[in-house]
Amino acid sequence: MLIVVLIVLSLAASTTILRHAEQQPHIRQTAQLVVSVVNLTRAAVLSAAPEWRSALLAELSEAEGLEVQMAESGDTLRPLPEHPAELRLMAERVRGSLGSNTRFAAERNGVEALWVSFFIGNEEFWVALPRERIEHPASQMLLVWGGAILILALLGAYFIARQVAQPLRQLAQAAKQVGQGATPQLLPEHGAQEIAAVSRAFNQMSADLAANERERALVLAGISHDLRTPLARMRLSAELSADESLREGLSADVEQMDAVIRQFLDYARLDENEPAVATDIQAIVQDVAQRFMAQAKSLTLELRPLPQLPVRPLLLKRALGNLLDNAVKYGGGEITVQLEQQGDKFVVAVADRGAGIPDAQRAAAKRPFVRLETARSDASGSGLGLAIVERAARLHGGEFHLEQRAGGGLVAKLVLPIAGIASRK
Repeated sequence: MLIVVLIVLSLAASTTILRHAEQQPHIRQTAQLVVSVVNLTRAAVLSAAPEWRSALLAELSEAEGLEVQMAESGDTLRPLPEHPAELRLMAERVRGSLGSNTRFAAERNGVEALWVSFFIGNEEFWVALPRERIEHPASQMLLVWGGAILILALLGAYFIARQVAQPLRQLAQAAKQVGQGATPQLLPEHGAQEIAAVSRAFNQMSADLAANERERALVLAGISHDLRTPLARMRLSAELSADESLREGLSADVEQMDAVIRQFLDYARLDENEPAVATDIQAIVQDVAQRFMAQAKSLTLELRPLPQLPVRPLLLKRALGNLLDNAVKYGGGEITVQLEQQGDKFVVAVADRGAGIPDAQRAAAKRPFVRLETARSDASGSGLGLAIVERAARLHGGEFHLEQRAGGGLVAKLVLPIAGIASRK
């Protein structure tokens, strides 16, 4: 729009300057032409013998297109129009040369022309000049060519802006994919030099982020896997211990460490390459909830029927398991799991009656390795539970929300799209 406005203003200014530059010369030329025609016509009429005057007037009409007639008292005249202003300025110049008693008309007795009066003695005559002799067709042609130039300039501006905007639009989409945790396709590195440089830098950044993520996942998976062997030995030693209190303490510590390692492994792999398949969402929710029935004081399922939808089953189970695990640990034991469709999305919500999470800390709670001590005073963990749920939501093309529950507690919502999940890899 800025380019369009600049082009329009530039052409308008150029047209105005050109019209002003040619207006005065054109007015002078036209006025001189009218004065010359009137003077020559008066001289011709005066010099002609009375018997040849009619033949002279007929010759002027036939050869030059000039009508010369005597003025009559019953003449019907239409004055010159107000616009264009050049006609008025020209008439003033002609009066200055021919006399203030010179009259003008745009139409006389139904005949359109530029009618100019002159006197021979006491007799008044009218001479009619054809309109094409005084009109300036260059102005009309100027408008035509100016319009054509404007159209061509706007078309060129459109294609130039499109060539710049299209790579930027692709860059914005790729940046959005990076923000959602996905690896976008490489951007084309051609076009304008600056756009190509930005695309090249973005591709390098995307590749570096993907490499760092793979390296971090490999490190987490390797460390977690290597810890499994000493943990197995500790579990075996605990089972062989004769001291019952020591055996129970060691077993609890091993289970807690094993749970942390399991979360590390879940976060490291997160099943990003798992294909999306048509799945019974109700069955997944019931299956995951069944594992926590014994741990929760009260676990209520409010599941509305849904058709089979394309999701990544293992990824969804892992996310829901983390939500229920958090609700059991910190939710006061009263848990409600809801499943429903809202427009083109479906929502899996896990609500509890725990202390909840303050508004200012909810965004931080979804980041990796963040532990909110105020919400988990006597518990320990890896700080990856909600981060796993957040990444699972993004890999499904959805969102993860933490909200305050009416009456106290926390509601964790997975909002996933019904359409388009299968296309996300």
